Amino acid sequence: MTRTVFAGGEVFDGTGAPALLADVAIEGGRIVEVAPGLTGDDIHDVTGKLIIPGLIDAHAHAQFDGMDVVASQQQPFSLQFFEAERNLRTILASGITTIRDAGGIDLGVKTALERGMIAGPRALISISVLSQTGGHVDGWNVHGDHQRLLVPHPGRPDCVVDGVEGMRQRVRELLRAGADTIKVCATGGVMSTRDDPRHSQFSLDELVVCVEEARAAGKDVLAHAQGAAGIKNALRAGVRSIEHGIFLDDECIELFLETGAWLVPTLLAPAALIESIDAGMRVTPEMEVKARSVVEVHRAAIARAHAAGVRIAMGTDAGVFPHGQASRELVFLIDAGMSPEEALVAATSGAAELLRLSDEIGTVTAGKAADLLVLGGDAWNLAAFAENLETVVQAGQIVEREANAT
Repeated sequence: MTRTVFAGGEVFDGTGAPALLADVAIEGGRIVEVAPGLTGDDIHDVTGKLIIPGLIDAHAHAQFDGMDVVASQQQPFSLQFFEAERNLRTILASGITTIRDAGGIDLGVKTALERGMIAGPRALISISVLSQTGGHVDGWNVHGDHQRLLVPHPGRPDCVVDGVEGMRQRVRELLRAGADTIKVCATGGVMSTRDDPRHSQFSLDELVVCVEEARAAGKDVLAHAQGAAGIKNALRAGVRSIEHGIFLDDECIELFLETGAWLVPTLLAPAALIESIDAGMRVTPEMEVKARSVVEVHRAAIARAHAAGVRIAMGTDAGVFPHGQASRELVFLIDAGMSPEEALVAATSGAAELLRLSDEIGTVTAGKAADLLVLGGDAWNLAAFAENLETVVQAGQIVEREANAT
């Protein structure tokens, strides 16, 4: 078995401890030693560079690469699977070695990843995004037809569901379809035409049964929740994480601390969405107004949550905007009060803990999967992360970034 060593660099192990001079030895796709002076069969000199764990995006949509509503109407149904393959290569090449897909890719795509048929990050999948009638992902429009973001197919149950028993059945259908986690919309959102992000969706009873059914199968629930009332309902129902959290208030923060739930801010999402709109992506006027209105209140809310000690994991909502720029979320987290080290923890060991994958990934530790990044230049200037990223290693294999990037 070949022993590969990355030698001479500094190692930030992902726990928050200061970076130390050390070598990293890999065998059989796993880290076997982290110490100075290691030897091996294949030596990579990384003197003057920084080794960190592969990043984890806890909220991505690999099925999409932007939300141009006009273009989506012209897309043949099966093209989405080929786009997912391209997007997954781009995600991995950008330094994201694990994602939690928050709606889109199905068990077939995940199986293709696991079998090595396509390149990409390891993935936990939600498959569908559960919404009430008239809710965030109900694609009904006032012209009387549907424009659904996630069209049902044999591997993807319908997103729209109502009532306690309807929720119970749909969660069971998602689990049957291979979902690793359940995604539910507890409020309206930005990328929907006729709802308000501040308004709650689904009753507490519906959310409770969603969590109960998921837990019965050993799974967690992530809740799209932007308004304070819906955030509170989701936290009281027992979700594992709140996604976005734009309008959270002090009572929400208290509930986070009481329940131990995680916050996945996706601060990049509205900013990158606005950039895409300015570059010509076509969305409805209502979506654009909402996107432009939430950027500052979102940042302030996450800053308050961080200052209060809420557990935060990095997630981006990539797919709503083009893939390949997820590392920009680190800068937004720093803008919200995190140190660079805290931001990297949120994107590595913190996200691994959220996803219950701490035994496998998230730190540069002997025994873990060898998911590593090598950063050159001024490596702690996270605003230049994309420029400084020199090497991506997934399960001990160096990713051919030029061949896999788009």
